[in-house]
Amino acid sequence: MAPLGDRILVRRAAKEVQTAAGIYLPADKTKDPNEGEVVACGPGEKDVTGQLHPTTLKMGDTVLLPEYGGTKIKIDDEELVLFRESDILGKFD
Repeated sequence: MAPLGDRILVRRAAKEVQTAAGIYLPADKTKDPNEGEVVACGPGEKDVTGQLHPTTLKMGDTVLLPEYGGTKIKIDDEELVLFRESDILGKFD
């Protein structure tokens, strides 16, 4: 899967199934984590003059994701999420 434009394909981090106090939570009751790893990036976005502005993220980056949004995609029994680069909140160093 190769994203087009300024889209970024992200693998969300695994859900937490145990709290810090050691209590186990049912997997269906935990919310999706707001952290993920970039799997693939599009080439970038073109402005009105046709100049290409490349994406600032690259494969392997760990990013902060919005609570809602993105398009869920299932590839080989793995669920990935497709975001526009402008929707991603930040990058961890």
